Amino acid sequence: MFKVTILGFNQAYASAITGALDLFALAGVTWQRMQGLPPTPFFEVQIATLGKQVVRCINQLEINSHIAIEELKKTDLLLIPTIGGSLLSVLQENRNLLPHIKRHYELGADIASNCSGAFLLAEAGLLDGREATTHWGYAQLFKSRYPKVHLAAEKLITTSDNIYCSGGGMAWFDLALLLIERYCGHDVATTTAKAHVIDLSRGQQAAYASIRAKKYHQDPEVLQVQEWLEAHFSQSVQISDLADLVNLTSRTLNRRFKQATEQNPLEYLQGLRVEAAKKLLEKSHDSAQRIVSHVGYDDLSSFTRLFKKHTGLSPSQYAKKFKR
Repeated sequence: MFKVTILGFNQAYASAITGALDLFALAGVTWQRMQGLPPTPFFEVQIATLGKQVVRCINQLEINSHIAIEELKKTDLLLIPTIGGSLLSVLQENRNLLPHIKRHYELGADIASNCSGAFLLAEAGLLDGREATTHWGYAQLFKSRYPKVHLAAEKLITTSDNIYCSGGGMAWFDLALLLIERYCGHDVATTTAKAHVIDLSRGQQAAYASIRAKKYHQDPEVLQVQEWLEAHFSQSVQISDLADLVNLTSRTLNRRFKQATEQNPLEYLQGLRVEAAKKLLEKSHDSAQRIVSHVGYDDLSSFTRLFKKHTGLSPSQYAKKFKR
């Protein structure tokens, strides 16, 4: 059996601990029971904390640990759950966990983080020079704090050698299924997903992201252009007109806009149109062509390509998944 250790700390998401524990422990068990077959568990799962302390989760649930992380000699997989509390406070309060995370990495364990748990991996220096992901809402903080990490916030899961990251607070089941497949093969991962009625693969987290994070900067002219675009995104837009709006040259505006938002104005406009289309797809019964026209496009096929690039889904797939 493979040994899975879930690292516990105060203000973690309870579901990222207990949910992952359930999926790993029941791989090879639940499906077999449903089929009238003898269970064949593949994983031994335990929760480890500093000093074998109780985990006081963000939802006030208290979870007992099975072992002190100091006493854990070896594990096949070390899983770091979502940080539910104030990120910087939790990081500061759990700096004593970092040597143990590094120790198990050096011993050859697979290391995996869920959502904001990636901050602990980055604090330990294990993500430098690697591709990683975290929750889209924390992307700017992550980039500013860990510039050596290649953050791919649009991805739901990243893999780099034996380090795995997943993006959303509830993406622990995507991560767990991927790791079950790594250890036990596609058939076991598929039957585990079927037994728990969850999708084996959900694609990207970009479908859940918001444009608002792009406004966390201190450039007043860029902010003025952003607000103008948000009010007029369905209109035909020329970069020169935007530059005139704030008395800048087109070249200067492009440079400052890119510096502030990591996008040029055209890319930002495309994002606004995709966001508007998402809202319409969620609540409107209009045709796709009509929705595309509402957000400033005439060509459905070209907008479909743009939409899929941003969300990982076609407009029809997005509507099916999110329509209220």
